[in-house]
Amino acid sequence: MAHLQLSAVAGGGRPAAAGGGGDEMEDVRLLDSYDEEMGGGAAAAAAGEEEAHVRVTGMTCSACTSAVEGAVSARRGVRRVAVSLLQNRAHVVFDPALLKVEDIIEAIEDAGFDAEIIPDTAISQRKAQKTLSAQFRIGGMTCANCVNSVEGILKRLSGVKGAVVALATSLGEVEYDPSVINKDEIVEAIEDAGFEAAFLQSSEQDKILLGLTGLHTERDVNVLHDILKKMIGLRQFDVNATVSEVEIIFDPEAVGLRSIVDAIETGSNGRLKAYVQNPYARGASNDAHEAAKMLHLLRSSLFLSFVVGKRFYIAAYRALRHGSTNMDVLVVLGTTASYVYSVCALLYGAFTGFHPPIYFETSAMIITFVLFGKYLEVLAKGKTSDAIKKLVELVPATALLLLKDKEGKYTEEREIDALLIQPGDILKVLPGSKVPADGVVVWGTSHVNESMITGESAPIPKEVSSAVIGGTMNLHGVLHIQANKVGSETVLSQIISLVETAQMSKAPIQKFADYVASIFVPIVITLSMITFLVWFLCGWVGAYPNSWISGTSNCFVFSLMFAIAVVVIACPCALGLATPTAVMVATGVGANHGVLVKGGDALERAQNVNYVIFDKTGTLTQGKAVVTTAKVFSGMDLGDFLTLVASAEASSEHPLAKAIVEYAFHFHFFGKLPTSKDGIEQRKEDRLSQLLLQVEDFSALPGKGVQCLINGKRVLVGNRTLVTENGVNVPPEAENFLVDLELNAKTGILVSYDDDFVGLMGITDPLKREAAVVVEGLKKMGVHPVMLTGDNWRTAKAVAKEVGIEDVRAEVMPAGKADVVRSLQKDGSIVAMVGDGINDSPALAAADVGMAIGGGTDIAIEAADYVLVRNNLEDVITAIDLSRKTFSRIRWNYFFAMAYNVVAIPVAAGALFPFTRLQMPPWLAGACMAFSSVSVVCSSLLLRRYRKPRLTTVLQITVE
Repeated sequence: MAHLQLSAVAGGGRPAAAGGGGDEMEDVRLLDSYDEEMGGGAAAAAAGEEEAHVRVTGMTCSACTSAVEGAVSARRGVRRVAVSLLQNRAHVVFDPALLKVEDIIEAIEDAGFDAEIIPDTAISQRKAQKTLSAQFRIGGMTCANCVNSVEGILKRLSGVKGAVVALATSLGEVEYDPSVINKDEIVEAIEDAGFEAAFLQSSEQDKILLGLTGLHTERDVNVLHDILKKMIGLRQFDVNATVSEVEIIFDPEAVGLRSIVDAIETGSNGRLKAYVQNPYARGASNDAHEAAKMLHLLRSSLFLSFVVGKRFYIAAYRALRHGSTNMDVLVVLGTTASYVYSVCALLYGAFTGFHPPIYFETSAMIITFVLFGKYLEVLAKGKTSDAIKKLVELVPATALLLLKDKEGKYTEEREIDALLIQPGDILKVLPGSKVPADGVVVWGTSHVNESMITGESAPIPKEVSSAVIGGTMNLHGVLHIQANKVGSETVLSQIISLVETAQMSKAPIQKFADYVASIFVPIVITLSMITFLVWFLCGWVGAYPNSWISGTSNCFVFSLMFAIAVVVIACPCALGLATPTAVMVATGVGANHGVLVKGGDALERAQNVNYVIFDKTGTLTQGKAVVTTAKVFSGMDLGDFLTLVASAEASSEHPLAKAIVEYAFHFHFFGKLPTSKDGIEQRKEDRLSQLLLQVEDFSALPGKGVQCLINGKRVLVGNRTLVTENGVNVPPEAENFLVDLELNAKTGILVSYDDDFVGLMGITDPLKREAAVVVEGLKKMGVHPVMLTGDNWRTAKAVAKEVGIEDVRAEVMPAGKADVVRSLQKDGSIVAMVGDGINDSPALAAADVGMAIGGGTDIAIEAADYVLVRNNLEDVITAIDLSRKTFSRIRWNYFFAMAYNVVAIPVAAGALFPFTRLQMPPWLAGACMAFSSVSVVCSSLLLRRYRKPRLTTVLQITVE
């Protein structure tokens, strides 16, 4: 049984054995939309596909990325390929039945580039399942009644989807939602029922790559094997003694990463030590290695140009072998032409005694200057990823773990690697130190600076039960926090991953550069040949005087130097770098300002937005609904009325429902609870359970309200449509009262009991303080604001008037929101949708640009193209402005790259020679080519100086 693996199934029923036919239900995350687009993560797994991340070195321009994509795509079994020039990475989704990872590496190397698989150097991003299947050993069962009792107890637990218990094997299989209940609570419930219980294993699985120190001999490897074989919860491991690494697949529900690391050290008596390798640190070291390698080549080139030039010849040969061309081909043509001519001239002089000029130094200087330019380019490109490096540096290297004694008291502090933090750990955060993981405060009070994550400059007060974000700075007091999200599940890790995936994507405008790059080199070679023929034929027929060619011996050499200069000065790299460098800098800058962009395509669309649609509740408003009025229009007591409404709404997740329950609670228990926060939270649940009536047949009606049975009688709580559709008559005095509420921007909630109208409540949701100025700012930017809501027309118009929106769409059902978006798109307009809730996700997906407020639901965030982390509407303006600034910079980059080639090639071809008598030496042409790429990268780096637009500037307000 120790080797039995379980996999989650969607819906009820028994957990299936590994390899069975159950569909995994994936949790919603920030990166799901990218994973689905690329076929990564869950989507790839569900389709029986695998994905590989490959580091590719040697790419210099978009022609190189196209060559890599073409070479990999040609292999049978490859489903999708994405290659990033700046990140030097390829993301490949493939069918493992038809293709191996080694075949992908071989395809890239055959195309002329070096490739290596990027290993899983940290816990792989967990496929956060909505349900897990776990196996428990249950002791003390003697008959079928015991089995039924245990199954009944388990099925009644909140978060448990299904349970099956076998008497013969004393085993139980439980399917549960790990976000609601954990394995320890399940064990506790079984033990409370009088049985013995122990957790065995679950269907969850993580993969980790650990580095090892002390792994020197075969005996050390055998010791490691013995340690790992004895560990419960380890599914598979693979030791690579050559590089001192071990890859482990384990059940995180059964064993923690820290336990694995500790077991290796203690089991080997300290001879072996394991550590988690930070993937971002490894990436940074690779960047530094690339820069150091280029500097070494440059130094060598100053003395040994011909030897160092070997890299260009190898790359050019591989490119030509696969029918592609790139910058290396042009460099090789220029240097080879100079070198071959010089050798021929030297031999000619040796045999004839006439010594024509030779140009060996031209070949050497071309290589040297190109390498110098590439070195500067590598340094500059490294600066474009500074945003990610700064985000990575926010994570502290270590954390203080609090350890308990047998009595449950904290008696010891232990400093551990922050990468070894496990969910449930209690961590001590000192003043002036960083929070090591996402979690909840369990002791202490303080203020935390979250500006590095959210952009919010004001310190946020924290007390017991407050949520904290890993990487933020604790300012004053000591805090004890319980970690609940670690590794790739933390907010910071998801932001980093989101920025990385955005930088991997291509903006549509990049297609232009890819096309130009594909035909650039053949065109340049053609122009070079035309240049040579024109100058040579003109010289042969005497079209220009012999004085022009004095010093170059003859018109052949004279023409050849022009042709070589044309080949060397042309630069396809600048075009290829124009878009990705700007997108990389912009996505990093956006992250620093709390605006997360999911890709270059979203960044491009946002610059041309014509309409911005705002959802009302939670977007324009604060999402903190408050009951202002409750009035009964029957003989029912007000307290009974509130109890009735609260009972009906207690099962709803709608913000208005929560406001109603809160209002009823305070009406009945105001001043009757303890003053401490802990006491209030403990007593509130008890009091609510006493207050609320038993509800049956509850159902939520989207866009209308809720209905249920209380005391066997139907209760309706919702808007006017709900009660009138069900034949409930609203008395005139209630109708007049309702109209007054709606004219004052309040939402009216009508209540009926046993098909008789009982009363109504007035609820208001305060507007965000920045809403009105943001709407006015969008108008100044030429964007038309629209308000979309399911609320009634009177309330909608009142709210819209308050914020300054003229275009209102009210009483729109959730399914109809996407239709409103499409209606605005009919004339070709670009539509942005800003929302925060589940009801908004269809409209967010339908919009050209979906913007999810960061405080919104995970589903809304998954459907959006932008995530506004700060939950501040000013970031809508920031997102559009950043997009416009970025693509303005991209257009300038293209102008520089195109203008350089348009001007430089004719100059190198000698267009100005008849007027100036100045001929561009090929080595100078090489220097110009090298610096053109650097200039484009530096142009993109200017985006790092981006500052959010001030509303006073947008609104053209002068502050005296």
